[in-house]
Amino acid sequence: MDELVKKIAGLGLPGILFVIATATSGGSVAAVVAMLSSLGGPLGLLGGLGLLGLVGILAEYITAFGIENVLKLIYTERSKTESVRFLLKEIKELPITDELKLKLKHHISPIVVTESDEGPTPKTIEIVDEEPVI
Repeated sequence: MDELVKKIAGLGLPGILFVIATATSGGSVAAVVAMLSSLGGPLGLLGGLGLLGLVGILAEYITAFGIENVLKLIYTERSKTESVRFLLKEIKELPITDELKLKLKHHISPIVVTESDEGPTPKTIEIVDEEPVI
């Protein structure tokens, strides 16, 4: 699993989109072929076909571990070499549910919120009445 995650993380955003397209295609080959064509870059479909063998393995891992866990592992790996701010912006634009986006954001950049029991400290104002100087 770790080796697969490292390879997908190396693909960057196209790898993430490939994982999502594979998981959501529901067996539709057209969606996967369209994604392969775009992943092929200048080589087109032929370049993308190089990744075709990965589809079966990827689908197996997604089924076994779930898309949320796979995406968390991929973004954890990518956060080692890429800016967390960039990854958070990328997650914001992914075609996934808001709940999953929130989970991914908190996974790579956990925000610790500490709330104190005390309210804001009131300010003390002193009014001084002075005699006018003539």
